[in-house]
Amino acid sequence: MSTPDPVVLEAVRSKAYILLATHFNPDGDALGSLLGLADILEGLGKKVFRYLEEPVSHLYRFLPGCGQTQTDMAKVREFVAQGGANFLALCLDCGDAQRLGKNTAELTGFRPLMVIDHHKGHNGFGDGAWIEPHRSSTAEMIYDLAMALGAGISARAAECLYTAINTDTGSFRYESTSSHTFAVAGDLVGRGVRPEAIASNLYDNYTLGRLRLMQEVLATLEMHERDRIAIIRVSQKMLERTFTTMADTEYFINLPRAVSSVRVAVFLKEIEPDLVSVSLRAKGQCDVALIAARFGGGGHRNASGFRVKGQSVEGVRDTLLPLLRQEVAA
Repeated sequence: MSTPDPVVLEAVRSKAYILLATHFNPDGDALGSLLGLADILEGLGKKVFRYLEEPVSHLYRFLPGCGQTQTDMAKVREFVAQGGANFLALCLDCGDAQRLGKNTAELTGFRPLMVIDHHKGHNGFGDGAWIEPHRSSTAEMIYDLAMALGAGISARAAECLYTAINTDTGSFRYESTSSHTFAVAGDLVGRGVRPEAIASNLYDNYTLGRLRLMQEVLATLEMHERDRIAIIRVSQKMLERTFTTMADTEYFINLPRAVSSVRVAVFLKEIEPDLVSVSLRAKGQCDVALIAARFGGGGHRNASGFRVKGQSVEGVRDTLLPLLRQEVAA
Protein backbone atom coordinates (compact mmCIF):
# COMPACT_ATOMS: atom_id res chain seq x y z
CA MET A 1 0.00 0.00 0.00
CA SER A 2 1.24 3.49 -0.82
CA THR A 3 0.49 6.55 1.29
CA PRO A 4 -1.85 9.10 -0.30
CA ASP A 5 -0.57 12.61 -0.89
CA PRO A 6 -0.86 14.32 2.53
CA VAL A 7 -2.55 17.44 1.12
CA VAL A 8 -5.21 15.38 -0.62
CA LEU A 9 -5.63 13.08 2.39
CA GLU A 10 -6.10 15.96 4.81
CA ALA A 11 -8.58 17.68 2.50
CA VAL A 12 -10.70 14.54 2.22
CA ARG A 13 -10.47 13.88 5.95
CA SER A 14 -11.40 17.42 7.00
CA LYS A 15 -14.24 18.35 4.62
CA ALA A 16 -17.83 17.25 5.16
CA TYR A 17 -19.32 18.11 1.75
CA ILE A 18 -17.50 16.45 -1.15
CA LEU A 19 -18.29 16.79 -4.84
CA LEU A 20 -16.97 13.87 -6.90
CA ALA A 21 -16.46 14.27 -10.65
CA THR A 22 -14.71 12.37 -13.42
CA HIS A 23 -14.15 12.57 -17.16
CA PHE A 24 -16.87 12.47 -19.82
CA ASN A 25 -17.77 9.06 -21.25
CA PRO A 26 -16.50 7.43 -18.05
CA ASP A 27 -14.98 3.98 -18.37
CA GLY A 28 -15.19 1.29 -15.71
CA ASP A 29 -12.35 2.73 -13.66
CA ALA A 30 -13.69 6.29 -13.66
CA LEU A 31 -17.23 5.24 -12.79
CA GLY A 32 -16.30 2.48 -10.35
CA SER A 33 -13.86 4.76 -8.53
CA LEU A 34 -16.45 7.53 -8.23
CA LEU A 35 -19.24 5.27 -6.99
CA GLY A 36 -16.97 3.28 -4.70
CA LEU A 37 -15.45 6.36 -3.10
CA ALA A 38 -18.88 7.96 -2.68
CA ASP A 39 -20.05 4.96 -0.66
CA ILE A 40 -16.84 4.95 1.41
CA LEU A 41 -17.15 8.67 2.21
CA GLU A 42 -20.82 8.38 3.14
CA GLY A 43 -19.81 5.59 5.51
CA LEU A 44 -17.69 8.23 7.25
CA GLY A 45 -20.73 10.47 7.62
CA LYS A 46 -19.89 12.86 4.79
CA LYS A 47 -22.33 14.38 2.30
CA VAL A 48 -21.40 13.37 -1.25
CA PHE A 49 -22.52 14.61 -4.67
CA ARG A 50 -21.90 12.18 -7.55
CA TYR A 51 -21.57 14.33 -10.67
CA LEU A 52 -21.45 12.96 -14.23
CA GLU A 53 -21.82 14.89 -17.48
CA GLU A 54 -24.28 12.30 -18.79
CA PRO A 55 -26.35 9.47 -17.29
CA VAL A 56 -24.56 6.17 -16.65
CA SER A 57 -24.18 3.96 -19.74
CA HIS A 58 -26.43 0.90 -19.79
CA LEU A 59 -23.26 -1.22 -19.75
CA TYR A 60 -22.53 -0.18 -16.15
CA ARG A 61 -26.00 0.10 -14.65
CA PHE A 62 -25.38 -3.01 -12.58
CA LEU A 63 -23.03 -1.02 -10.36
CA PRO A 64 -24.42 -0.14 -6.91
CA GLY A 65 -25.11 3.57 -6.56
CA CYS A 66 -25.25 4.43 -10.25
CA GLY A 67 -28.83 5.65 -9.79
CA GLN A 68 -27.56 8.30 -7.38
CA THR A 69 -25.44 10.10 -9.99
CA GLN A 70 -26.64 13.53 -11.12
CA THR A 71 -26.02 15.66 -14.21
CA ASP A 72 -27.76 18.89 -13.17
CA MET A 73 -25.28 21.72 -12.61
CA ALA A 74 -27.92 23.75 -10.76
CA LYS A 75 -27.98 21.01 -8.11
CA VAL A 76 -24.18 21.04 -8.03
CA ARG A 77 -24.25 24.76 -7.22
CA GLU A 78 -26.78 24.18 -4.44
CA PHE A 79 -24.53 21.49 -2.96
CA VAL A 80 -21.48 23.76 -3.11
CA ALA A 81 -23.41 26.55 -1.39
CA GLN A 82 -24.58 24.17 1.34
CA GLY A 83 -21.00 23.07 1.97
CA GLY A 84 -19.61 26.56 2.29
CA ALA A 85 -16.17 26.47 3.94
CA ASN A 86 -16.67 22.74 4.55
CA PHE A 87 -16.74 21.91 0.81
CA LEU A 88 -14.24 19.98 -1.33
CA ALA A 89 -14.24 19.18 -5.05
CA LEU A 90 -12.48 15.91 -5.90
CA CYS A 91 -11.70 14.94 -9.47
CA LEU A 92 -10.99 11.26 -10.20
CA ASP A 93 -9.22 9.46 -13.06
CA CYS A 94 -8.90 12.63 -15.14
CA GLY A 95 -5.50 13.61 -16.50
CA ASP A 96 -6.66 16.83 -18.13
CA ALA A 97 -9.21 19.28 -16.77
CA GLN A 98 -10.77 19.62 -20.22
CA ARG A 99 -11.86 15.98 -20.02
CA LEU A 100 -14.39 17.02 -17.37
CA GLY A 101 -16.49 18.04 -20.36
CA LYS A 102 -18.73 20.93 -21.25
CA ASN A 103 -18.84 22.25 -17.66
CA THR A 104 -15.07 22.18 -17.14
CA ALA A 105 -14.74 25.91 -16.41
CA GLU A 106 -17.39 25.89 -13.69
CA LEU A 107 -16.30 22.59 -12.13
CA THR A 108 -12.66 23.66 -11.88
CA GLY A 109 -13.81 26.96 -10.38
CA PHE A 110 -15.08 25.21 -7.26
CA ARG A 111 -12.35 25.33 -4.61
CA PRO A 112 -10.55 23.67 -3.08
CA LEU A 113 -10.10 21.18 -5.93
CA MET A 114 -8.09 17.98 -5.43
CA VAL A 115 -7.20 15.32 -7.99
CA ILE A 116 -6.61 11.56 -7.72
CA ASP A 117 -5.36 10.00 -10.93
CA HIS A 118 -3.02 7.38 -12.38
CA HIS A 119 -2.47 8.74 -15.87
CA LYS A 120 1.07 9.30 -17.12
CA GLY A 121 0.28 12.53 -18.94
CA HIS A 122 -1.49 14.32 -16.08
CA ASN A 123 -1.14 18.07 -16.60
CA GLY A 124 -1.16 19.11 -12.96
CA PHE A 125 -4.45 20.95 -12.50
CA GLY A 126 -6.01 21.34 -9.06
CA ASP A 127 -4.92 22.78 -5.70
CA GLY A 128 -3.49 19.40 -4.76
CA ALA A 129 -2.96 16.21 -6.70
CA TRP A 130 -2.13 12.60 -5.89
CA ILE A 131 -0.80 11.12 -9.13
CA GLU A 132 0.78 7.66 -9.41
CA PRO A 133 1.20 6.60 -13.07
CA HIS A 134 2.52 3.16 -12.17
CA ARG A 135 -0.80 2.19 -10.59
CA SER A 136 -3.15 -0.25 -12.31
CA SER A 137 -6.14 2.00 -11.81
CA THR A 138 -7.53 4.94 -9.91
CA ALA A 139 -9.65 2.44 -7.97
CA GLU A 140 -6.53 0.81 -6.53
CA MET A 141 -5.58 4.25 -5.18
CA ILE A 142 -9.09 4.76 -3.79
CA TYR A 143 -8.68 1.53 -1.83
CA ASP A 144 -5.44 2.84 -0.32
CA LEU A 145 -7.16 6.14 0.46
CA ALA A 146 -9.88 4.27 2.35
CA MET A 147 -7.23 2.41 4.33
CA ALA A 148 -5.45 5.66 5.18
CA LEU A 149 -8.74 7.20 6.31
CA GLY A 150 -9.53 4.19 8.46
CA ALA A 151 -12.76 3.86 6.53
CA GLY A 152 -14.86 0.77 6.03
CA ILE A 153 -15.41 -0.67 2.55
CA SER A 154 -18.91 -2.07 2.18
CA ALA A 155 -19.85 -4.88 -0.20
CA ARG A 156 -21.35 -2.20 -2.47
CA ALA A 157 -18.15 -0.16 -2.59
CA ALA A 158 -16.08 -3.32 -3.03
CA GLU A 159 -18.11 -4.29 -6.10
CA CYS A 160 -17.53 -0.86 -7.65
CA LEU A 161 -13.77 -0.86 -6.95
CA TYR A 162 -13.28 -4.44 -8.15
CA THR A 163 -15.13 -3.64 -11.40
CA ALA A 164 -12.92 -0.60 -11.88
CA ILE A 165 -9.72 -2.57 -11.36
CA ASN A 166 -10.91 -5.43 -13.57
CA THR A 167 -11.69 -3.14 -16.50
CA ASP A 168 -8.59 -0.95 -16.30
CA THR A 169 -6.24 -3.91 -16.10
CA GLY A 170 -7.89 -5.71 -19.02
CA SER A 171 -9.01 -8.42 -16.59
CA PHE A 172 -5.61 -8.35 -14.86
CA ARG A 173 -3.64 -8.69 -18.11
CA TYR A 174 -1.88 -5.32 -18.47
CA GLU A 175 1.65 -4.65 -17.25
CA SER A 176 0.46 -2.19 -14.60
CA THR A 177 -1.09 -5.15 -12.75
CA SER A 178 1.07 -5.59 -9.65
CA SER A 179 1.14 -7.84 -6.60
CA HIS A 180 -0.61 -5.01 -4.75
CA THR A 181 -3.33 -4.99 -7.42
CA PHE A 182 -4.00 -8.67 -6.72
CA ALA A 183 -3.87 -8.09 -2.98
CA VAL A 184 -6.48 -5.34 -3.26
CA ALA A 185 -8.67 -7.45 -5.55
CA GLY A 186 -8.37 -10.37 -3.14
CA ASP A 187 -9.42 -8.22 -0.20
CA LEU A 188 -12.41 -6.90 -2.16
CA VAL A 189 -13.48 -10.48 -2.91
CA GLY A 190 -13.23 -11.13 0.81
CA ARG A 191 -15.66 -8.24 1.35
CA GLY A 192 -18.34 -9.85 -0.78
CA VAL A 193 -17.41 -9.42 -4.42
CA ARG A 194 -18.29 -12.34 -6.69
CA PRO A 195 -15.78 -12.25 -9.57
CA GLU A 196 -17.94 -14.44 -11.80
CA ALA A 197 -20.91 -12.10 -11.39
CA ILE A 198 -18.80 -9.03 -12.21
CA ALA A 199 -17.33 -10.74 -15.27
CA SER A 200 -20.78 -11.76 -16.47
CA ASN A 201 -22.12 -8.22 -16.08
CA LEU A 202 -19.13 -6.77 -17.91
CA TYR A 203 -18.58 -9.25 -20.72
CA ASP A 204 -21.77 -11.31 -21.17
CA ASN A 205 -24.09 -8.36 -21.62
CA TYR A 206 -24.52 -8.17 -25.40
CA THR A 207 -27.81 -7.33 -27.07
CA LEU A 208 -28.45 -8.69 -30.55
CA GLY A 209 -27.94 -5.16 -31.87
CA ARG A 210 -24.53 -4.94 -30.21
CA LEU A 211 -23.49 -8.24 -31.77
CA ARG A 212 -24.55 -6.99 -35.20
CA LEU A 213 -22.66 -3.76 -34.59
CA MET A 214 -19.54 -5.78 -33.78
CA GLN A 215 -20.01 -7.63 -37.08
CA GLU A 216 -20.11 -4.33 -39.00
CA VAL A 217 -17.13 -2.87 -37.12
CA LEU A 218 -14.97 -5.95 -37.70
CA ALA A 219 -15.81 -5.79 -41.40
CA THR A 220 -13.89 -2.47 -41.51
CA LEU A 221 -10.65 -4.09 -40.30
CA GLU A 222 -7.49 -2.82 -42.00
CA MET A 223 -4.06 -4.37 -41.43
CA HIS A 224 -0.81 -2.47 -42.04
CA GLU A 225 2.95 -2.92 -41.59
CA ARG A 226 3.03 -6.70 -41.95
CA ASP A 227 -0.06 -7.07 -39.75
CA ARG A 228 1.48 -5.15 -36.85
CA ILE A 229 -1.07 -2.30 -37.04
CA ALA A 230 -4.81 -3.00 -36.97
CA ILE A 231 -7.45 -0.33 -37.56
CA ILE A 232 -11.21 -0.58 -37.12
CA ARG A 233 -13.87 2.10 -37.31
CA VAL A 234 -17.48 2.83 -36.44
CA SER A 235 -19.81 5.37 -38.03
CA GLN A 236 -23.06 6.95 -36.96
CA LYS A 237 -24.80 5.06 -39.78
CA MET A 238 -23.67 1.75 -38.28
CA LEU A 239 -25.19 2.76 -34.96
CA GLU A 240 -28.44 3.72 -36.66
CA ARG A 241 -28.65 0.45 -38.61
CA THR A 242 -28.11 -1.69 -35.50
CA PHE A 243 -30.15 0.45 -33.08
CA THR A 244 -27.15 0.87 -30.80
CA THR A 245 -25.14 3.71 -29.26
CA MET A 246 -21.45 4.49 -29.06
CA ALA A 247 -21.43 2.94 -25.58
CA ASP A 248 -22.04 -0.44 -27.24
CA THR A 249 -18.55 -0.28 -28.79
CA GLU A 250 -16.93 -0.73 -25.36
CA TYR A 251 -14.16 -3.39 -25.50
CA PHE A 252 -14.34 -3.75 -29.32
CA ILE A 253 -10.76 -2.42 -29.48
CA ASN A 254 -9.59 -5.56 -27.67
CA LEU A 255 -10.51 -7.76 -30.63
CA PRO A 256 -7.91 -6.51 -33.14
CA ARG A 257 -5.41 -6.11 -30.30
CA ALA A 258 -5.78 -9.85 -29.62
CA VAL A 259 -4.28 -10.76 -33.02
CA SER A 260 -0.87 -12.22 -32.22
CA SER A 261 1.04 -10.14 -34.78
CA VAL A 262 -0.59 -6.82 -33.81
CA ARG A 263 1.49 -4.34 -31.84
CA VAL A 264 -0.92 -1.38 -32.06
CA ALA A 265 -4.70 -1.46 -32.48
CA VAL A 266 -6.67 1.65 -33.41
CA PHE A 267 -10.40 2.29 -33.12
CA LEU A 268 -11.71 5.32 -35.01
CA LYS A 269 -15.14 6.48 -33.84
CA GLU A 270 -17.25 9.01 -35.72
CA ILE A 271 -18.85 11.00 -32.90
CA GLU A 272 -20.06 13.67 -35.32
CA PRO A 273 -19.33 14.28 -39.03
CA ASP A 274 -16.26 16.37 -38.09
CA LEU A 275 -15.43 14.93 -34.66
CA VAL A 276 -13.47 11.69 -34.37
CA SER A 277 -12.60 9.87 -31.16
CA VAL A 278 -9.53 7.64 -31.33
CA SER A 279 -8.74 4.73 -28.99
CA LEU A 280 -5.23 3.25 -29.08
CA ARG A 281 -4.15 -0.06 -27.58
CA ALA A 282 -0.62 -1.46 -27.74
CA LYS A 283 1.41 -4.45 -26.71
CA GLY A 284 5.04 -4.77 -25.76
CA GLN A 285 7.24 -1.69 -25.90
CA CYS A 286 4.97 0.42 -28.13
CA ASP A 287 4.05 3.67 -26.37
CA VAL A 288 0.75 4.99 -27.70
CA ALA A 289 0.57 7.63 -24.93
CA LEU A 290 3.26 9.59 -26.78
CA ILE A 291 1.19 9.48 -29.96
CA ALA A 292 -2.00 10.51 -28.18
CA ALA A 293 -0.18 13.42 -26.54
CA ARG A 294 0.64 14.85 -29.99
CA PHE A 295 -3.10 15.25 -30.54
CA GLY A 296 -3.83 16.69 -27.10
CA GLY A 297 -4.84 13.34 -25.60
CA GLY A 298 -3.20 11.00 -23.16
CA GLY A 299 -3.44 7.86 -21.09
CA HIS A 300 -1.03 5.01 -20.55
CA ARG A 301 1.76 3.52 -22.64
CA ASN A 302 -0.43 0.64 -23.78
CA ALA A 303 -3.84 2.34 -23.63
CA SER A 304 -4.49 5.92 -24.70
CA GLY A 305 -6.86 8.08 -26.67
CA PHE A 306 -7.67 11.49 -28.07
CA ARG A 307 -10.24 13.43 -30.11
CA VAL A 308 -9.83 15.33 -33.36
CA LYS A 309 -12.18 18.13 -34.44
CA GLY A 310 -12.52 19.21 -38.06
CA GLN A 311 -11.37 16.00 -39.75
CA SER A 312 -13.09 12.95 -41.17
CA VAL A 313 -12.35 9.41 -40.03
CA GLU A 314 -10.29 8.89 -43.20
CA GLY A 315 -8.35 12.09 -42.59
CA VAL A 316 -7.48 11.08 -39.03
CA ARG A 317 -6.38 7.63 -40.18
CA ASP A 318 -4.10 9.10 -42.85
CA THR A 319 -2.54 11.50 -40.34
CA LEU A 320 -2.07 8.77 -37.76
CA LEU A 321 -0.64 5.98 -39.90
CA PRO A 322 2.87 7.46 -40.40
CA LEU A 323 3.22 7.94 -36.64
CA LEU A 324 2.09 4.39 -35.97
CA ARG A 325 4.55 3.04 -38.54
CA GLN A 326 7.38 4.81 -36.76
CA GLU A 327 6.26 3.41 -33.40
CA VAL A 328 6.06 -0.24 -34.47
CA ALA A 329 9.39 0.09 -36.34
CA ALA A 330 11.21 1.38 -33.27
